[in-house]
Amino acid sequence: MAVFVTRRIPAEGLRVLSQAGGFRVQQWDSEEPVPRAELLAGVAGKQGLLCLLSDRIDREVLDAAGGLSTMSVGFDHLALDEIKKRGVRVGYTPDVLTDATAELSVALLLSACRRLPEAVEQVKNGGWTTWKPLWMCGYGLSDSTVGIIGLGRIGQAVARRLKPFGVKKFLYTGSGPKPESGAEFEAEFVSLTRLAEESDFVVVTCALTPATQGMCNKDFFTRMKKTSVFVNTSRGSVVNQEDLYNALAHGQIAAAGLDVTTPEPLPTDHPLLSLKNCVILPHIGSATYATRSTMAVLAAKNLLAGLRGEAMPHELLL
Repeated sequence: MAVFVTRRIPAEGLRVLSQAGGFRVQQWDSEEPVPRAELLAGVAGKQGLLCLLSDRIDREVLDAAGGLSTMSVGFDHLALDEIKKRGVRVGYTPDVLTDATAELSVALLLSACRRLPEAVEQVKNGGWTTWKPLWMCGYGLSDSTVGIIGLGRIGQAVARRLKPFGVKKFLYTGSGPKPESGAEFEAEFVSLTRLAEESDFVVVTCALTPATQGMCNKDFFTRMKKTSVFVNTSRGSVVNQEDLYNALAHGQIAAAGLDVTTPEPLPTDHPLLSLKNCVILPHIGSATYATRSTMAVLAAKNLLAGLRGEAMPHELLL
């Protein structure tokens, strides 16, 4: 059988495929996304496809490909209705990136609330002239209320890391209460409105669904405290970026940190990039060497198992 890999992935993952007996591997050997024409040509006649979250897997691609595995925990790049209709099995990579993404979420929160990129720039451009009582002041986590949108694996891991900072209270919202998940942090399930109104820090870690798309909008930001900090490490489309820009530019909220945007990459002339109180990273939540290697291996094992008709280590249940 033949498989197509849409990007240069960690060697450990490619090794799993190349050393599997009876499989021929073709790879788009580049750090950059495979062009659409090359993707369609690459999957033609292949029984399996290993893709990334930046690859749009739609009907046209599915017409040419067989089994499918994505090296991501998210799956909004996949035409799920079409996949389900065709009975195509899909592997994905949850759990393995939880810790790395949670670490990045905390780093982004601290960078935004303590104004770290601004401070670094002041050192570099000569703005650091002396110690000043109110210069570069931000907001701390001690005695704060943290609201988490989506208390899943990553949301819980974020709360676990923030708790030692002296957070006074955790709130969370989502599709429904999760008493067992929230018990560790004595977290209270509340409405989205109440979470916005009471939180000093809002961290978004939910999945992108029709219900969450555009959830963080003008109404949401208007309800937040003027001293609050907003962080999103889920998916860019959960946020209305124009509304976020207005909230930051007009002082409705204090700061924001984003690891995900719409589109990706964000154009260099985007208004959000003009703001000092908005820290934007290039979707690096899972970017540790160990995590990316583990993701590649799991994606490869998922694909092989699917093609062999075996149970996948992690199959997306449609």
